[in-house]
Amino acid sequence: MPAAAPGSSPWQLARRELRRRPAVRVSLCVVLLFVLMALTAPWLGALGGWSPHEFDKSAIDPYLGGQPLGSLGGISAEHWLGVEPVTGRDLFARVVHGAQVSLLIAFAATAIVVLAGTAAGIAAGYFGGRTDAVLSRLMDLTMSFPSLIFMIAMLSVAKDVNRIVLMTTVIGVFGWPGVARVVRGQTLSLKHREYVDAARVGGSGPWRILTRDILPGVAGPVIAYTTLLIPGMISTEAALSYLGVGVRPPTPSWGQMIAESVAYYETDPMYFVIPSVFLFLAVLAFTLLGDALRDILDPRGGRS
Repeated sequence: MPAAAPGSSPWQLARRELRRRPAVRVSLCVVLLFVLMALTAPWLGALGGWSPHEFDKSAIDPYLGGQPLGSLGGISAEHWLGVEPVTGRDLFARVVHGAQVSLLIAFAATAIVVLAGTAAGIAAGYFGGRTDAVLSRLMDLTMSFPSLIFMIAMLSVAKDVNRIVLMTTVIGVFGWPGVARVVRGQTLSLKHREYVDAARVGGSGPWRILTRDILPGVAGPVIAYTTLLIPGMISTEAALSYLGVGVRPPTPSWGQMIAESVAYYETDPMYFVIPSVFLFLAVLAFTLLGDALRDILDPRGGRS
């Protein structure tokens, strides 16, 4: 990576590097497209003319087990991505509303992970001693759990609760130790720097030192780690919904749609292909963008 120009801030360097990499520009455009699609899902669904829960019996053939009429899963001017077998629900409406659910859970869970992990990591690294010992053991304990099995068990037991809130909380609870360890290591390397010692000698309290001196120093690695967390969160939500313990019908989810399409992959492959492609593109775009930001904002971490 070329050396930064004198006076360049990390964000100026990031913008310059992102403009220089065509693949990353494409990934950023895809990420923005998915975010825009999630934010405008109700209007996009209305633009297509169908709600995600509306049945269209005229789009399926009752004499062929409810298979979509027409080629490519019933794609037509009325149903832009075709329809679900048996129900006739519009796939375009369900895919865009599924993007809203998947990204909402991914972003909210990532926010919990980053906030909790950053707070715990800074506290452990700066204060040290007993605080570090307690928080480090808590990180080890949380990471020792078989998280996917525990998530499935918790989500299976909980019945009459908001599934989106529950999934966000459960995913967030098991994800914070990774961020905490990264932040703890960065804080340990920063707390004895000259400017931190000068602030301490000058009478600054721990809160001021943490927020004014330590936090800006760990912001780059945290931002890079955050962008790499999001595709994992999207995949986790899809996996849990695929296994039947995540978002429940009639709320649409990409993982849930893929699970339902397995029974029709031979007779209606488009039903399987469409949500799979959307999930693949979302995960790939966030991963490429996260890799680029990691290389720019945390080059030592990217090489390790």
